[in-house]
Amino acid sequence: MPRESPYTIVLSVEEKTFLEKLSRRYTAPYNEVMRAKVVLLAGEGMDNEKISEKLDIPRQIVSKWRKRFYEHRIEGLKDEKRTGRPSTFSP
Repeated sequence: MPRESPYTIVLSVEEKTFLEKLSRRYTAPYNEVMRAKVVLLAGEGMDNEKISEKLDIPRQIVSKWRKRFYEHRIEGLKDEKRTGRPSTFSP
């Protein structure tokens, strides 16, 4: 039996518009598009399991981005700084 997430997502009009635009951009990085889609589906009331099945990604990833968005809103969808040596190849 799937658990219900304690992080209920309610999107403002501006957030929804931004995420919809991001999810439709062909030039956006794949991970940003997927994060936007996760949050949009969560905002529609879907549970993590259904979002996972629909987007074909692990449920834990859905849970992670739902929580990060809930805690930090749009800023939470950005990559966090990583430790270690900087990359030597340009993206």
